[in-house]
Amino acid sequence: MNKSDLVEAMAADAGISKAAAGKALDSMMGNVKSTLKGGGKVSLVGFGSFSVGQRAARDGRNPQTGATIKIPARTVVKFKAGSELKDSVN
Repeated sequence: MNKSDLVEAMAADAGISKAAAGKALDSMMGNVKSTLKGGGKVSLVGFGSFSVGQRAARDGRNPQTGATIKIPARTVVKFKAGSELKDSVN
């Protein structure tokens, strides 16, 4: 499912227009991004939690040459699925 499929499904489920569903989805994604950018956490009970974490610098290997390369530290987004989401896919 891609974004347009999700917007279409949201519109059908909520009985609203695709434009309104698209705005709602864009608003949700924008608010999640801004909260994570500020170092916060977004918890959707039953669905899961989005948070920000740090990945340490490490050494890696170039698969073509075998040469050792330095992989820099970076900030990453983490997602932990909630119990209802986990149970729904089993």
